[in-house]
Amino acid sequence: MARIEIVPVSGLSGFTTFCKLPRLLYKGAPGFAPPLDIERWTLFAHMLNPHYKLVEDQKFLARRDGEWVGRISAHVYKDGITPVGASPAQFGALDAVDDPEVVRALTEAAENWLKDKGASRINGPFSPTINGECGMLVEGFEAMPMIFMPWHPPYLSRHLDALGYEKAKDLISYRFAVDELALAQNTRIASRKEWRDRLKLRPLDLDKLKTGETALMEELFNDGWSGNWGFVPFTKAEFDSTADALKLVMPPEFGIVVELDGKPQSFVIALPNLFEIVSDLDGRIFPFGLPKLISRMRNHKFSAARIVLLGTRKALQNSATGGAILLAMIEEMRRRGAEASVADLEAGWVLEDNMAMRKPIEMFGGKIDKVHRVYEKRFG
Repeated sequence: MARIEIVPVSGLSGFTTFCKLPRLLYKGAPGFAPPLDIERWTLFAHMLNPHYKLVEDQKFLARRDGEWVGRISAHVYKDGITPVGASPAQFGALDAVDDPEVVRALTEAAENWLKDKGASRINGPFSPTINGECGMLVEGFEAMPMIFMPWHPPYLSRHLDALGYEKAKDLISYRFAVDELALAQNTRIASRKEWRDRLKLRPLDLDKLKTGETALMEELFNDGWSGNWGFVPFTKAEFDSTADALKLVMPPEFGIVVELDGKPQSFVIALPNLFEIVSDLDGRIFPFGLPKLISRMRNHKFSAARIVLLGTRKALQNSATGGAILLAMIEEMRRRGAEASVADLEAGWVLEDNMAMRKPIEMFGGKIDKVHRVYEKRFG
């Protein structure tokens, strides 16, 4: 049997290989769509993603017979930062060919690196954070590929199970069908007598993202998600970095702030499913893909969108008022999607035991579309 070599990533060549490897391993697999390499750089590069200021990390590649066959990352949070309920020692970006020995070699590399940092257990995948891309796909392998949602082949979770990794939490993604006629026939929640004068939905101001809106999003998101399993505060620097991307790809109508009695209480941001216009580029926009991408961004009518950020003040959760706010946001997002010809709206991830969010989503017609699993392993 050919020897599997684990190579710590260093230098530009190793980094770019790490970023593009999934599109090389999974090309042609049903349900997989290759993200743009340049977008992966912004996710995994220390200079471009402020989250790396919070962790120490190491990325690894696996090579066999001269071919790259897998990757994994390991990171540990610096002193003073402890995820709620989860280990500060985590792995992410696990992708590999269908070979249990490759997966074993990769996970052992991550585990050993974390053990040297004092870890006694590991959670993941978090790529590179629970506020980024998280979980391993275990249901919905052939569902519509959606922007910023990790895809994994069915065998990968089986190989993790065989290595002693156990389920920590499942994360649910819901799909809404946007039925314009049905929406028109229902009375809007924000227009009902009990909410008409109290509940206001305003657009996110793209011209003031870094001068006011990202601070508001940081406040609402961190308050709303505090206490949830795996929670790590989303920093202002991370929101500012996200804002740079939002200006490029988010239609103005896809950002909403909800005010109750004149005070902001919640926000939601959706993005069009960019896979509709980039899948055929095979991850590359230079030199010929960029003109195509620019033209498509201007002219394409997206058929699907995904809610990527949502935050509601903790004090309103598990209350009738909080439920009304969540339903009003979903309803408004569906209406705006219908006006933009969007037929499907995806919302995720939702922790499996977060019934305060799951019940209103299901009440409003959300159907489970994908399930991503966060794993845990304790070291003996």
